[in-house]
Amino acid sequence: MKSIYSLFSYVTIFFLIGFLFWIESVFPSIPKEFFQVLRYLGLGLLALISIKRKKMSLWIFLAMILAIEVGIDFPGFSLEMKRFGTIFLRLIKSLVAPLVFATLVVGIAGHSDIKQVGRMGLKSILYFEIVTTIALFVGLVTINLTQAGVGVKVEASTNDIAKSKELLAQQHSGTGDHIIDAFPENIAKSISENNVLQVVIFSVIFAIGLGMVKHPGPKETMLNFFEGLSEVMFKFTDIVMYLAPLAVFGALSSTIASSGVEILFALLKLVGTLYIALIAFVLLVFVPIIIIAKVPIKGFLKAITEPVSIAFATASSEASLPIAMENLEKFGVAKKVVAFVIPTGYSFNLDGTTLYLSLAAVFIAQMSGVDLTVGQQISICLVLMLTSKGVAGVRGASFVILAGTVASMGLDPEKAAVILGVDALMDMGRTSINVLGNCLASVVIAKSENEFDMELATSQVIED
Repeated sequence: MKSIYSLFSYVTIFFLIGFLFWIESVFPSIPKEFFQVLRYLGLGLLALISIKRKKMSLWIFLAMILAIEVGIDFPGFSLEMKRFGTIFLRLIKSLVAPLVFATLVVGIAGHSDIKQVGRMGLKSILYFEIVTTIALFVGLVTINLTQAGVGVKVEASTNDIAKSKELLAQQHSGTGDHIIDAFPENIAKSISENNVLQVVIFSVIFAIGLGMVKHPGPKETMLNFFEGLSEVMFKFTDIVMYLAPLAVFGALSSTIASSGVEILFALLKLVGTLYIALIAFVLLVFVPIIIIAKVPIKGFLKAITEPVSIAFATASSEASLPIAMENLEKFGVAKKVVAFVIPTGYSFNLDGTTLYLSLAAVFIAQMSGVDLTVGQQISICLVLMLTSKGVAGVRGASFVILAGTVASMGLDPEKAAVILGVDALMDMGRTSINVLGNCLASVVIAKSENEFDMELATSQVIED
């Protein structure tokens, strides 16, 4: 009986439940209650395995598959469950800024020097720029191969048009210059607005200043304070993570309930093209980087499973940022590298989002009957290389960039509203790739700085 509770059994049952969803759509003549009973039996088995193995990641995946079932069967109830996801995100947002501030100060002022900070910064920016540029062109190539927008005749719904106007009206209130907007004018304001990049820059300068203090008394006092704050915030993260399965269930079930079936089928080729492009990007870019950098694959997968699954279900990089930092530190990446690269990548290393932007922009042109030349498509990528930077990976931000790109092509920005019907489903995929990319970047930068504990990475078992 022990084998019933194995991870293999869990994965097998999980995919069987997914297979039942597909079978039901293929054979509509069979009563849907038959498939529902089978799926709920499978969900019960998944719950038993999760209870037995006591792994948070298993509970999260159970919440995801249960959310799909409940979202389809009980849409009214599912829409009410959205509040659990919102509560979780609010709690996560409350801890991100103090966690980043504390870990950066301790990592830089306590163990680093100014030259190393400069090196990490240059390496990170160079790495981010190369990888995100490749992502743009992967999206461009994929959409040109599938021609997903050609012949599509879909009109944006009234709700989607209204939503697009609301998002465009909420454009960034800063100067419009990403370089200027990266620097804080009021740290309290940056924290209250959860502007992670400004918090990072303030923390780095603060840490360098603290490191330059000669008198050991004040310096040790401040370091001890931030060390204590860092430890407390990680415990805060552990407490909040107990809500993760419920938050995942609420966020995903409400997404499934609110996504119209008609618009989904109409734009299914677009959604499929995006996921094919994301998978291709992982295989063609991330896997070679893992091999070249000699990253311990098994340990890395253990470290990223939880944050990536949370990012996928909630479609928010913020939700996974604290647990990603905690898991990578346990994996063997030095605290100062994790604290610097992960939050910085949150603004500059949005691999999934940049890939989506180039893909979606060309899709809208194809749908509008506009045949873009190779030169025009490359110019779109060049524009997106600049405009996609400094945008936090939260739901809705990418639409503003997409609408601006569409407008620069001479098309009506409201045409981008068509995509909003399936944007939540695409957002899950691109956000999970954003998080995966930032986790990998942290390991690569740490290895380049000799700040990676290989022995810990190969032996440490991360407990959920």
